[in-house]
Amino acid sequence: MNFLEINRVTIEPAIMGGKPCIRGMRITVGMITGLVASGASFQEIIGLYPYLEKEDIQAALSYASWRSEEYDLLLQTA
Repeated sequence: MNFLEINRVTIEPAIMGGKPCIRGMRITVGMITGLVASGASFQEIIGLYPYLEKEDIQAALSYASWRSEEYDLLLQTA
């Protein structure tokens, strides 16, 4: 898989508490993936948030897909 558009996802502590957002805006990846999961089309999402682009939605889905394959490994201290 190729995630070239993933650079549209930003993580900044001062924006939405550091949640992954689209291009530094207050639109989280979770919000977009939730809308898609509930059946909203790209056109409907862009209608709700006209400052988003199709590539932003694709980036959110790509990022969520990538992160779903990650896991945290707890390290023990010596």
